[in-house]
Amino acid sequence: MLTKNRRTDQENTSDGTGDNVPAWLNLPEPRSFRPKRKYRTVWISDVHLGTRGCNAAMLVDFLRSIECETLYLVGDIVDGWRLRKGWYWPDEHNEVVRRILKMAHRGTHVVFVAGNHDEMLRDYAGMTFGEVKLVLEAVHETADGRKLLVTHGDGFDGVVLYARWLAFLGDKAYGLLLRANIAFNMLRRKLRMPYWSLSAYLKKRVKNAVQFISSFEEAVAHEALKRGLDGVVCGHIHCAEIREFGGITYYNDGDWVESCTALVEDSSGAMRIVDWAQEKQDEHAAAARSREAVPA
Repeated sequence: MLTKNRRTDQENTSDGTGDNVPAWLNLPEPRSFRPKRKYRTVWISDVHLGTRGCNAAMLVDFLRSIECETLYLVGDIVDGWRLRKGWYWPDEHNEVVRRILKMAHRGTHVVFVAGNHDEMLRDYAGMTFGEVKLVLEAVHETADGRKLLVTHGDGFDGVVLYARWLAFLGDKAYGLLLRANIAFNMLRRKLRMPYWSLSAYLKKRVKNAVQFISSFEEAVAHEALKRGLDGVVCGHIHCAEIREFGGITYYNDGDWVESCTALVEDSSGAMRIVDWAQEKQDEHAAAARSREAVPA
């Protein structure tokens, strides 16, 4: 298991800054009156920075709302496949990077497990950049003593592993669907409606996609069983899930393109999926009810 390097009190000042922290990491934060959620561990994956489908603003909102001892970035954080075709990097994507680096400088142990879309980073596994540890995979020990394999998951995807050209073709079709999703949600915003993923809705109703997801989950869980571990955490298929396979617990933390989900562990070792898009929808609905309840 990767161990956390503790900083000294001199390095961590009371406001979370230190002499070794670049000034651009300490830009003023927007005021927030909500208390931060405290977790032992947080897993996020499939952010796909560098694409128009990335929900960077929603991810920044989530990261601002939490504190954790360890943050796992479980692959496809940056989409190198798309960036090779054309550069797209708005300020919101910079803010995601800044937020993660700031968490690392303030004491969060950040582990980056490279995925297939950011596979260019795999050659640097074992190195540390900006206090972010880059690895091919990791083994995480939960607070209640369970050992979990942490891997992006593309190694268990037959399409990516054995038919790379088909993976790129599927990526192009998926990109078209995500662009439709962007236009769909622009219309919803104009109508003052919260974010809702058209692409995730359609994917869950396509029979072949459902069969693929089930086979993928079984394959990843089997790998954890072969290694004598208690479970596995992965991403890759953009489908958040917690399932049991013959004594092995399969966790998928989802994505920040369609569903906007994360996997979290509390101080007791209990783990659950946080559906940030759904929480924002619920907040929007509650605010609308409150406005309606105010007498004219």
